[in-house]
Amino acid sequence: MLLLVLLPLSLPAAQPIRVFVSALPQKHLVEQVGGDLVQVSAMVRPGYNPASYTPTPRQVAALTQADLFIRCGLPFEAAWMERIRATNPGMRLVDARDGLPLRKIEAHSHQHGDASEAAAHEALDPHIWTSPRLAKQMAAQIQVELSRLAPQHQAKFEHNYQRFAQQLEQLDREIKQQLSGLRSRRFMVFHPAWGYFADAYGLTQIAIEQEGKEPGARALTALIEQARAKQVRVIFVQPQFNRKTAQRLAAAIGGRVEPIDPLAENYIDNLRRVARLIAEANRR
Repeated sequence: MLLLVLLPLSLPAAQPIRVFVSALPQKHLVEQVGGDLVQVSAMVRPGYNPASYTPTPRQVAALTQADLFIRCGLPFEAAWMERIRATNPGMRLVDARDGLPLRKIEAHSHQHGDASEAAAHEALDPHIWTSPRLAKQMAAQIQVELSRLAPQHQAKFEHNYQRFAQQLEQLDREIKQQLSGLRSRRFMVFHPAWGYFADAYGLTQIAIEQEGKEPGARALTALIEQARAKQVRVIFVQPQFNRKTAQRLAAAIGGRVEPIDPLAENYIDNLRRVARLIAEANRR
């Protein structure tokens, strides 16, 4: 009889913490810290452009049941954050950028739906996780927030965080080694999403995109000349963007186009791949 009385009361404690994040790499971070105690959904789905993304009706409905939303500054947030707040006023809203050293995104800007929101973090690069050291700080923030929501599991969250932090430290060491001794420390990208990665490892990214737009004929000619002068042979493109201009530039310099995705969910393997490709491009 006692079991029948207590069982319904124990069900809420068994429910996972329902977390929404803006980007897939954040999903990986939350899952590493939260383990089986979290249920994580990313707003921007694979293959979608975060500058023009619109949440689906199913996502909006799921947000009404969420416990935590972790934003990171992706462009869609500016138009949607107030509506996301209104969908679930009881949901805790956290900014992954808080307390982190943010950088401006090179020669780039987006047109947002909410001018005041855009002004608050004008031209700041949201791709913080491309630096493993900053991803470690993001994971520490996640550990704090999950412990706030489920203090009875604080020890497990702390254990998971420490284990993941060690993996990130190892990744950082591997990438440093991979990128040592390059003939050049520059790489050319279409969309400037790799600034934190470049800063972390003493690299320079050269962006094709100008103020969030395709370069004009004069700018493209200047980029071709710059690529030739810097002996660039690989143009890195983000899968969510049109690669036509990058292909034209690559053809002009006798190079090739290579996709690298800052929004890939398989975070550690993805950064290893990116480091390897940049190293290969700069050792030839």
